[in-house]
Amino acid sequence: MAKQFASAGDLAEKTISFTEVGRDLWAFTAQGDPNTGVIIGDDSVMIVDAQATPRLAGKVIEKVRSVTDKPIKYVVLTHYHAVRVLGASAYGASEVIMSEMARAQVVERGQEDWDSEFGRFPRLFQGHESIPGLTWPTLTFAHRATFYLGRRRVDLRFLGRAHTAGDIIAHVPDANVMFTGDIVEYHSACYCGDAHFADWPATLEAIRAFSPDAIAPGRGDALVGAKMVGEALDNTADFIRSTFRPVARVARGGGSLKEAWDACRAECDPKFAYYAIYEHCLPFNVARAYDEALGIDTPRIWTAARDREMWERLQG
Repeated sequence: MAKQFASAGDLAEKTISFTEVGRDLWAFTAQGDPNTGVIIGDDSVMIVDAQATPRLAGKVIEKVRSVTDKPIKYVVLTHYHAVRVLGASAYGASEVIMSEMARAQVVERGQEDWDSEFGRFPRLFQGHESIPGLTWPTLTFAHRATFYLGRRRVDLRFLGRAHTAGDIIAHVPDANVMFTGDIVEYHSACYCGDAHFADWPATLEAIRAFSPDAIAPGRGDALVGAKMVGEALDNTADFIRSTFRPVARVARGGGSLKEAWDACRAECDPKFAYYAIYEHCLPFNVARAYDEALGIDTPRIWTAARDREMWERLQG
């Protein structure tokens, strides 16, 4: 292989922020690393996305304990990716919640995704030896579920395919705050290796229809206020369209994956090259966009071997 994945050399520790995005609602962020949401109710706490390992989850727990001593009862996982779910055991929650589709994806490709992500992004798997195995939900739902943390209500919704086929959001109506997972990013590249490009913009519009006062995105800073929320929704949609459009043009014209990569870079580099994890995401984004443009609806499973084969094809 001519060179390693960009993420393999990303070893610098990130600065953690813990931002209140509404009353007793917090966003744990770390300069483009995976975010975690914290919802504090009257009698318990709900975590949204768990981090990649129990050790990294411990950093979230430290922040939670700085603002509340209420028990962590729920862990909500917005989708199946390893960097979001493998730290779930650290929280000691009585319920782990996913969409039915996300659970099906754990069955279908959970181990392969773990192996693939571990090879691509070693820094996010600090303390990987403490991971007890694949994370399995105790509760699943198809389209909508509601939970009460005392009087505080949390709605979990499937609004459409986007970053994966099973993405869900958590909405707290009393504060009109939303936790979106990787459906929304802020000044961070969207990872689209398992995405549905054609559906993603409509899912963003379904989020916009809530007119959230704040969003805790999947990566990047917490979004507080209508202006930041709108900017993030617009930028995420632009990223998705700007990635897919040039790749689809090449793929449908009979061009190669490398030609699609070059076309994508020509359109996206001027706008997004400074975004966090841009170089890491780009090869996977191009490969998935190329497949979708040719009619492959279900993303092909990434494995460590497929990662390397794809990367080598792009080095010519």
